[in-house]
Amino acid sequence: MAYWEWGDAANPRVLVCVHGLSRQGRDFDTLAAAMAGEYRVVCPDVVGRGQSDWLADPMGYAIPAYVADMVTLLARLNADTVHWVGTSMGGLIGLGVASLPDTPISRLVLNDVGPSIEYAALQRIGTYLGLPARWGSVDDAADALWAISQGFGPHTREQWLALTRPQLKPDGDGFKPHYDPAIAVPFRLVTPELAQAGEAALWAGYDRVKCPTLLLRGAQSDLLSPATAQAMTQRGPQARLVELPGVGHAPTLVAPDQVAVVRDFLLQP
Repeated sequence: MAYWEWGDAANPRVLVCVHGLSRQGRDFDTLAAAMAGEYRVVCPDVVGRGQSDWLADPMGYAIPAYVADMVTLLARLNADTVHWVGTSMGGLIGLGVASLPDTPISRLVLNDVGPSIEYAALQRIGTYLGLPARWGSVDDAADALWAISQGFGPHTREQWLALTRPQLKPDGDGFKPHYDPAIAVPFRLVTPELAQAGEAALWAGYDRVKCPTLLLRGAQSDLLSPATAQAMTQRGPQARLVELPGVGHAPTLVAPDQVAVVRDFLLQP
C-alpha cells in the first residue's frame, strides 16, 4: 500500500486522510498542504487504487480488509497522536479503526458518509464503477470524470484538473482510470438485504466510537440522508454536524471554507 506524505516525518502528530471508493490519496493535496505545518500528513492509496498494488482476489476489496491494512500502516507510522479524515469509503474505514478497542484515533472527520448509506446512491455509483474507459487527453478525461462527479460541487478548471491528473494511468497514447476495475466485483454483489445487514454492523461500530467526531454533509448528498446525519448527532460520539451548501456527494475539501471547517475542528483545544 503506497501513501503520500506531507510535513515533518518526525512529527509524532499524524493526520491520516483516506479517499473515496474509486479515488486515491492525491485528492487531499490541498488539505494536506494546509495541515502540514501542524501534522505529519499521510494520505494512503487504498489497495487497488493509485500507486498501490492490485489484489489477485477482488473479494479482498472490502472494508474489513482495508481496516486491517490501516492498522498496519498506523503501526508503521509510530504516532503519538492520530487524527483521521475520511471521505466516503475512507470515512467508513476510519469508523472501523476508531471503533476498535484501544484505537489510536483521537479525532475523526467523516466526510459525507455514515452507517446508513442510501441504496439509490450505490446504484448510481454502480453505473460507472469498473466499466472500461479510455481517454485521448487529460482534458477529455477531466470532462468525462466531471460528468459523473457533479456532486463534488463547484470547482475551477484548474482545481478539477489537479484532482483529475492523479486519477489517470498512461495507456498507450492516452489514459485510463488509475484503479483496478475489479474493485467493482464485490461492490456489484451488494443487495438491499446485504446493505441492511452491513448497516447494523456499522451502527454498532459507530456506537463504540468515543473520540470527538465531525460529520460533514453535502447539503445535496444522495448518499448520506439528513435523517442519518441527525441520528449520528444523537448517538455514539454525537458527531458535530456541518452541512455544506451547494455540494452533494462528496465535498472534496479543496474550497477554502471546507478546509477551514476541518482545520478548526482538528486543531481546537
